[in-house]
Amino acid sequence: MSDDRPGILDGAVHPAEQTRFFGHAAAEQFLARSYRSGKGHHAILIEGPEGIGKATLAFRFANHVLHHPEPAEAPETMADPSPGSAITRQLVAGASHNLLHLTRPVDEKTGKVKSAITVDEVRKAGKFLAQTSGTGNWRIVIIDPADDLNRNAANAILKILEEPPKRSLFLVLTHAPGKLLPTIRSRCLPLALSPLSETDLAAALDSLGAAPSGPRAADVLSAAHGSVSEALKLVNYGGFDIVEAFRTIVDAVAEPPRRDVHKLADVLSAKDSDTVFSFFCQHVTDFVTDSARNAALSGNIARADRLAHLSSQLGERITVAQAYNLDRKQTIISVLDDIRASL
Repeated sequence: MSDDRPGILDGAVHPAEQTRFFGHAAAEQFLARSYRSGKGHHAILIEGPEGIGKATLAFRFANHVLHHPEPAEAPETMADPSPGSAITRQLVAGASHNLLHLTRPVDEKTGKVKSAITVDEVRKAGKFLAQTSGTGNWRIVIIDPADDLNRNAANAILKILEEPPKRSLFLVLTHAPGKLLPTIRSRCLPLALSPLSETDLAAALDSLGAAPSGPRAADVLSAAHGSVSEALKLVNYGGFDIVEAFRTIVDAVAEPPRRDVHKLADVLSAKDSDTVFSFFCQHVTDFVTDSARNAALSGNIARADRLAHLSSQLGERITVAQAYNLDRKQTIISVLDDIRASL
């Protein structure tokens, strides 16, 4: 089953709809016991790579808290959300008066998801928290992910975290905690999640009806590095073909045919190609970073320094290209040329 809401990958469902959870039993138990103790932190920073279950854990915990608003009466373990529960149905529909899912909004003009969480979105959180719950229940804000907060939005969130209202809970998700404001990190209790094992990844994909099959099944589980979203991109978005085309271009001994470069750039810059473009950007950044690390380990310091500098440049260039909607095809071509020149 797939979810057609913006930002949800083909083959995936919204985290609030997930009734099963894989690979993070210890983190789940920690949250349940911490809440029951009545001494739980008002802000939890759930850290880990993209696609490993951070948002699913956040919604499961929110579901648990809203079902058991008095900590001392809550069980020490979280049950799977019941689709028949009124609270679960409200969370799935995005209609809960007690939970706000703060994420990148959809641009009303283009119908596409914006590139950042803006301060206007954070203001909604302020209004949400200022309201009085008719049930006396908790007010929960899931920031998904905090990496997408622009500077003004991050500062606005910080002010709320500094003086949180009573019976409020913040579940702050991050793929890269080092990029967050140190002051935001310092006001949250960190909870780090690891990538899924191949066994748990296979089970998670199977629960979505997206278990890989055929000769590439093992390759999917290996190449996804414990991420459900990476696996779905590899299977449903032509990720393997993109990776192979990229490696053919950068590994070419002679200058690669420009038609191959333009063919890949055309695929990645086509209409509605946001997902594959993002996949490509992440892959090439990881490739350059890994190449720099390998060069350093082999003692080739000059090459390592050159590639490390390029890795930083690529991150900035891609961020600028996305923020200002620059020509994607030209961005991709220049990225490929720079990588080849630095190898």
